[in-house]
Amino acid sequence: MTPGPSNLITDIPGLRVGNAQDDALKSGVTVLTADTPFTASVHVMGGAPGTRETDLLAADKTVSQVDALVLSGGSAFGLDACSGVTEALRASGRGFRVGDAVVPIVPGAILFDLLNGGDKGWQQNPYAALGQAAFLAAGTAFNLGSTGAGTGALSANLKGGLGSASLILPSGATVAALVAANPLGSVTTPGDHHFWAAHFELNDEFGGVGPDPRAGLGLDLSSRKSTLTPAKGAARANTTIAIVATDAALSKAQCQRMAVAAHDGIGRAVMPAHSPGDGDLVFGVSTGARAPQNPDTELGLIGHAAALCLSRAIARAVFLARPAQGDLLPCWIDIRQGNESGAPP
Repeated sequence: MTPGPSNLITDIPGLRVGNAQDDALKSGVTVLTADTPFTASVHVMGGAPGTRETDLLAADKTVSQVDALVLSGGSAFGLDACSGVTEALRASGRGFRVGDAVVPIVPGAILFDLLNGGDKGWQQNPYAALGQAAFLAAGTAFNLGSTGAGTGALSANLKGGLGSASLILPSGATVAALVAANPLGSVTTPGDHHFWAAHFELNDEFGGVGPDPRAGLGLDLSSRKSTLTPAKGAARANTTIAIVATDAALSKAQCQRMAVAAHDGIGRAVMPAHSPGDGDLVFGVSTGARAPQNPDTELGLIGHAAALCLSRAIARAVFLARPAQGDLLPCWIDIRQGNESGAPP
């Protein structure tokens, strides 16, 4: 297996991603969409999820395909980003048809970034506008790091961010991940130089520093994030939300199995993961463009590849985060260069 040409989820033909953010707000939105509806399901393993229309993605529910998926900052306020995407889809005539009515199907998930140093004193919820802007910006090329839903993300000790990675399977199918990483846990080993996901790195995609020979068993749970505003509940200011996708033709139930397997990628890249204060969630997506050669065997390999891509995407999110005015935590690049301030001069 090798990465796709861009090492992005848009290596899967037909998928497009758009980002929008407000740097003063220190928050933003990321939208995955396509020219035609796609099959999707979801699996939640965090104890504090925030979602919209995810019940519809169960295998026994009526609608089999969706028009877009939304990853957003803003906690419960960020769910309004789905409304902005819905309006943009409606304006273009996209959606599930019920008689003369057209209803866009836009599930979404949010992360908590309300205590990250940004200006949250808005008079009107900004997330619907951000969602619409992200949808309208969707394309095959998009930025990673401190952008979109990852703009204000924080891991335990470093800035989080938006990440993506892809793999091409021996069958020719492509599997990829897109993630907004804002976990309670750490993405780096003690000292913040090495990544927990280092064993899965390809082509020095997150620095090439290799595994930490002194990483230990993950018993060191020290966290800069937990000391920022403990009285305001920083221990709950978390969540890793992700999308894993493939062009292999999968049913809703199979997309859900892919999402279940992909959660292993969070567990390998974040220490600890799936805590009561995280809302860890993975959407599973199939564009259906490629018929699996051996469906039973290939589904297992697709799930494995999805977990590998998600681990790599989480590490890339932190690796590519960049400092901004008012940051509360440093970036990985700051630690690497010996500057822990995290903020520009």
